[in-house]
Amino acid sequence: MNKLLMMKAFTSVVTEGSFHKAADRMNLSPQLISKYVSQLESDLKTRLLTRTTRKINLTEAGHIYLQRCQQVLLDIEEMENSLTDLQNQVTGTLNISAPMSFGIHHLSAPIAAFQSRYPSVKVQLFLTDQKVDLLEANVDIALRIGHLKNSSLIGRKIAPIRMVTCASPQYLAEYGEPKTAEDLTQHRYLRYSYSEGRELTESWGEHSPFSEQNTQLVSNNGDILINAAIRHQGIAIQPTFLTYNAVARGELVVLEQFPLQMMGLYAVYPNRQFLASKIRHFIDFISGYYGELPYWDKPCDRHPSYTATVER
Repeated sequence: MNKLLMMKAFTSVVTEGSFHKAADRMNLSPQLISKYVSQLESDLKTRLLTRTTRKINLTEAGHIYLQRCQQVLLDIEEMENSLTDLQNQVTGTLNISAPMSFGIHHLSAPIAAFQSRYPSVKVQLFLTDQKVDLLEANVDIALRIGHLKNSSLIGRKIAPIRMVTCASPQYLAEYGEPKTAEDLTQHRYLRYSYSEGRELTESWGEHSPFSEQNTQLVSNNGDILINAAIRHQGIAIQPTFLTYNAVARGELVVLEQFPLQMMGLYAVYPNRQFLASKIRHFIDFISGYYGELPYWDKPCDRHPSYTATVER
C-alpha cells in the first residue's frame, strides 16, 4: 500500500477531526481512509489514534509521528514546487552541439538574441562536424545538417540547406566550364571528407563524376574547401550558407547545370517525455529564426546565376 497516501490520510484525519471530513477532503470514501490509517498503524506496530463515537485523539506516538509526517509532506510539496518552477523557468546551462562552419558563421547572432530574451540561460556551444552521442556527451540539443533518419532522437527542421557546385571564374576560364557529369570527371574536386560522397550519390546515383583520381583536396572543414575554390584549386560542392559571400563578391560561380538534392538543418534532442524549459524555448526560438528562405539564400541581383540557383 502507498505509504505516502497513508501518511496523507492520517494527517487529514487529525487536521479535519474526523474520518468523514478527511474522506471529503481527499475525495475518497471514509472506509478507505480508515483502512489507510489502520494499515499505517499496523506497519508501525503502534497505535496513533484513539477513536470514540464522538472524538478522535492522538496517542503519544501519534503526536510524534504527526510532526514527522507534516514535515515530510511539506518537504515533498516544496520539492515538487521547485521542480515545477524549474520546468517553467527558462534558466540553467544549455549544452548545444553544432556543425563547425555553420556555428562559426551563423550561430553567434541567434544565440546572442536568445540570451538577450532569456538572460538566465548560460550556453555552452560545442562545434564539431562529427555526430556526437547526446546522452554520453551531455548535450541537450544537437544541430545537424542532412536528412533526418529514424532514430531514438526527436528532430525539428530549422532551415533548408541548399547545396551548390561551384568554382572560381579563373579556374573555369583555365580549365573550361563543365556542361555534363562526364565533363566533371576531367576536373579537380575539392572534397568534404565527412560527406563521403553522399551528396553526389543522392544527385547522380552510383555513377559519381568524382573519384579519388580527380580529388585535389580533402578536408573535414567546408571553409577550407571554399577558400581553396576561391584560390582556383578546383570545384567544390558546399552549402550556400558558406558560398553566398564568395558568390556575391564574384569570387565563385555556381554551376547551375548540376543541381543537388536539398537537405535541412535540424535540431535533434533525446526522446524525453518532459523537456526542460530551456530546451523547449531554444528549439521554439531557433525554429523561427532563419525562416523558409534564410538570409544566405536571399536573391543577389548582381549575380544572376546564384539568384537562379537559390530560387529554384
